[in-house]
Amino acid sequence: MKAAVLYKFGEVPRYEDFPDPSPTQEEVLIKVKAVGFENVDKMMAEGKHFASNQFLTELPAIVGFDGIGELTDGKLVGFGGTKAPYGAMAEKTVVPKTHTVPIPEGIDAATAAVLPASALTSLFPLKWGAKLQKGETVLINGATGVAGKLAVQIAKLLGAGRIIGTGRNPDSLKQIMDLGADAVINLKQPKGQLSDSFKKEAKDGYDVILDFLWGHPTETLINTLIPDEIGYVGNRIRLVQIGEAVGETISLPASSLRNSGLEIIGASAGMTPEAINESTNQVWEWLRENKLKMDIEKVPLKDIESTWKRTDFQGKRIVIVP
Repeated sequence: MKAAVLYKFGEVPRYEDFPDPSPTQEEVLIKVKAVGFENVDKMMAEGKHFASNQFLTELPAIVGFDGIGELTDGKLVGFGGTKAPYGAMAEKTVVPKTHTVPIPEGIDAATAAVLPASALTSLFPLKWGAKLQKGETVLINGATGVAGKLAVQIAKLLGAGRIIGTGRNPDSLKQIMDLGADAVINLKQPKGQLSDSFKKEAKDGYDVILDFLWGHPTETLINTLIPDEIGYVGNRIRLVQIGEAVGETISLPASSLRNSGLEIIGASAGMTPEAINESTNQVWEWLRENKLKMDIEKVPLKDIESTWKRTDFQGKRIVIVP
């Protein structure tokens, strides 16, 4: 079979022949249909991820750790739990029988490979972390990325009263307006103008902030939440920290927590098996109803070497198709 084979940490996987896998009694054979290509795949292959040696226990090995495929009876499933040397980016792989889940009818493999996981990155913090209420104002800091664009759509589906998105690319900012945002803030503005924009768009105040950026933009935003009058405590603001695309650290004034009503929550707050199950079912329902959009580019497995070197993935997901 053909596969994306890694011979040494730090190298680019090669498209070449690899022995077919043979499942044990505890495993199932998967005919791979679609695999999402993520930054974590590169980090693993470079040996820079903390779990590189856990998942790539032997080399050469096939890269990729989960995806969508067909069982021998033709049923479409999501799969995970691959074990070296058999990864996901191949024509076939094997996984434990306990590591497959059925994909609902009417949803294609490429969409199933990337959209649900990205949607949950936004749905879970909104519904279970921040507990968004209908009519509330939501600021999505970093709305022009894949998860940010989905966050705009999901906030609207959950009944947000007003949605503001931030980003740096003018075309992407226009796109999130088309997806349902009521206003946008360009992060390329000088610090003073950016602060003014955050204050202007807050109007009666932000209720929920999804933060995919951290670093300088979030630091600037938080400083605008500090009230001007001593003793006045603003409305309750739930900031959910999800990503660190701009920076790992910020400077956090004590007054931003003492007087503003700001609460900082981690992205996994409220995560339980029941909540994950309910959220997943909700995403499948929205997909069947065509209520979520994502930019997806399908790339043939044979192009894995050139795809591995690309850097133009902003705002879309790449799906490897054997």
